[in-house]
Amino acid sequence: MKPIRSLAMIALLHATLAQLANAGDLAQIRASGILRIGTEGTYAPFTYHDDAGKLTGFDIEIGTEIAHRIGVKPHFIESRWDGLIAGLDIDRYDVVINDIAITDERKLKYDYSDPYITSHAVLIVASDNTTIRSFDDLKGRKSANTPTSYVGRLAAAHGAQVIPTQGFDESIDLVEAGRVDATVNDTLSFLDYKKRQPDAKIRIAAVDTSPDDRSGAGVLIRKGNPKLRAALNEALAGLRKDGTYQRISRKYFGRDVYR
Repeated sequence: MKPIRSLAMIALLHATLAQLANAGDLAQIRASGILRIGTEGTYAPFTYHDDAGKLTGFDIEIGTEIAHRIGVKPHFIESRWDGLIAGLDIDRYDVVINDIAITDERKLKYDYSDPYITSHAVLIVASDNTTIRSFDDLKGRKSANTPTSYVGRLAAAHGAQVIPTQGFDESIDLVEAGRVDATVNDTLSFLDYKKRQPDAKIRIAAVDTSPDDRSGAGVLIRKGNPKLRAALNEALAGLRKDGTYQRISRKYFGRDVYR
């Protein structure tokens, strides 16, 4: 009988440890006093470096507020886009805050907070470009994008040759220089860029309104951490309720980007 009881106790212990592991991230974060946030640092206006070299942006301010409302300090860890999400898998950080589109494909492996941004993908061309009027016109043309991003995959799906870049500004530089035909990117990034560079000779040729177009971005976390997800959602709801979200949103976009 002892072996049977021992096996039962081992099974119970394993089940208990599994439950603790699933709920442990939030407790560990609070115990450490730090929320480790993965971000790109090259994607204005969401996450970038200002003229003084300081990491800043919409997502940086949102991430900082979230951390404070959870009761900890934010610690931003920068990573190139191609390895950014994978950093969650090796526990390099606790969350990713980088205008991460909520997609069914990603939800198979990761969990999200509630959406905190809504936007659309747009097709951006030089102001004097009259040959590209729709996404279908990308076929056989060059589009400057991060290849593994949502917008990069969207460009490729429409037949474009994707020319790799490290961020929005680099993509726009290639468009303006005539080295590529277009870039597929985020409408909010376009609005921010035109705000910073009102004389930029670029325009939006088309907006992606397909059913598969992303409708929101969320904070990305590992699966199996419901307490962390609930804490993130509570923090985001608090940001909107007290007007902090709207203040940050207007600072970077001139309007509430949650709507």
